[in-house]
Amino acid sequence: EARSKGKTTDALKALMKLAPKTAVILVDGDEKTVPIDEVGVGDRFIVRPGGSIPVDGIVIEGESAVNESALTGESIPVEKQVGDRVSAATINTSGYMVCQADKVGEDTTLAGIIRMVSDAAATKAPIAKIADRVSGVFVPVVIGIAFVTFAVWNLVGQSLGYSIARAVSVLVISCPCALGLATPVAIMVGNGVGAKNGILYKTSAAQELTGKVKIVALDKTGTITTGI
Repeated sequence: EARSKGKTTDALKALMKLAPKTAVILVDGDEKTVPIDEVGVGDRFIVRPGGSIPVDGIVIEGESAVNESALTGESIPVEKQVGDRVSAATINTSGYMVCQADKVGEDTTLAGIIRMVSDAAATKAPIAKIADRVSGVFVPVVIGIAFVTFAVWNLVGQSLGYSIARAVSVLVISCPCALGLATPVAIMVGNGVGAKNGILYKTSAAQELTGKVKIVALDKTGTITTGI
């Protein structure tokens, strides 16, 4: 279970690493490199060719092609001109742009994706809720049977050790450990593997429904363009 959680955490860390740690902002016409946390809404920042866009913003000067594959899956760079939106963690491939920040920190598109993956790992799928309900009834019943087993063997004259051994045997054999653990672990592993392969689940319920999918419609680049 710890390894499964670690895989999900690794996927989130990989998403976080997409965002640059610094940004070049314009202060009274001068360029200044600052930590990403110091970029505020309304600040103007520069993105040179090959640079990663630090925060969400709007192009106010220049034009370029931006690689948004990390967020959208679209492999072909998207042309950006004055007035177009750009997103954090996307790559400026060619031109020089000056942009104005309008979403920073936890409000960026990338932060929203990271938050969505985290929330999906925390939610319970319908099958997990069923397993919890079954365990909630089955476990007390098994414990009750173990007590009855202990009492019966003790009453018929067997030793204390013998009676305890039989009661423990009932617990070990009957207690639904796998029922309580297998479902949440499978969901966590699925979330982690999905994130590593660019598949993000909004909820665990959505993840469970993917098992019933028969047809997926994709465009030429493999990006899903329509659907639920």
